[in-house]
Amino acid sequence: MSGLPPRFEYKISLGQNFLFDEGLLNRLVEASGVREGDRVLEIGAGRGDLTLALASRGALVTAVEIDERLIPVLNERLRDMSNVDIVAGDIMALDMKALMGHGEPCQVVANLPYYLTTPILLRLLKGNLPIESLNVMVQREAAERLLAGPGSRDYGPLAVLAAYRGKPDVAFEVPAHYFTPPPKVDSVFIAMPFYEIKPNIPHDEGLFFRVVQSAFAMRRKTLANNLAAAFSLSRTLAVEYLDRAGLPESIRGERTTLEEYVALADILAETLGLESPLS
Repeated sequence: MSGLPPRFEYKISLGQNFLFDEGLLNRLVEASGVREGDRVLEIGAGRGDLTLALASRGALVTAVEIDERLIPVLNERLRDMSNVDIVAGDIMALDMKALMGHGEPCQVVANLPYYLTTPILLRLLKGNLPIESLNVMVQREAAERLLAGPGSRDYGPLAVLAAYRGKPDVAFEVPAHYFTPPPKVDSVFIAMPFYEIKPNIPHDEGLFFRVVQSAFAMRRKTLANNLAAAFSLSRTLAVEYLDRAGLPESIRGERTTLEEYVALADILAETLGLESPLS
């Protein structure tokens, strides 16, 4: 039995590709490192298969699901699980701090909808949230963007912010046929413990985020040109700041390391007296 409503139609617009394989679901939970008593935020509960695996481990699960048709299914399947809280809503509109318990350490575990993978990941990576680890099923292309290093084709804001927060790694790959309905690409389960103390800490985190985002605004342009456009600087001044950070005038965003972005953001903060909206 699928546990789904009669004549249930999967919504491509919501990125619905469900996992029903119990053995695979238990492997996801095992790879996430979730233990009894851990607080867990699950994004995209679907019909509750991963939710059930997490709750059976003894975790305190807050399961978010956007599709209102599935809320009765979740309530029915998990009615005996007192350690599960089902929340109906869009994760991009909900208060994540409240969902995570306002400061209590939290693990994030999710089979992310493909169409929202990057926005959700960026919100989790940029938010001042009490995340201990981020454990997500993503399509292979998104995994490559998360794991990319400077100089590679896939290197961008996602890779920089992931390296800033923690150490993403491939737990295992999941072929498309494990999903219902099967997507057109294979997926990867990423396990990413967050740093307790980040090795690279900018003076102004919000400004650091702005610098990283601006560096990739126009990938064909140099970092100097992108900075000048984003911060209303002359190109001469932008080049001067790059020089102070030890960077060549011709460097592009995709060849700049995390450490160099932090140094550049600190120079901008000190020299221009900039304050980010997130400060």
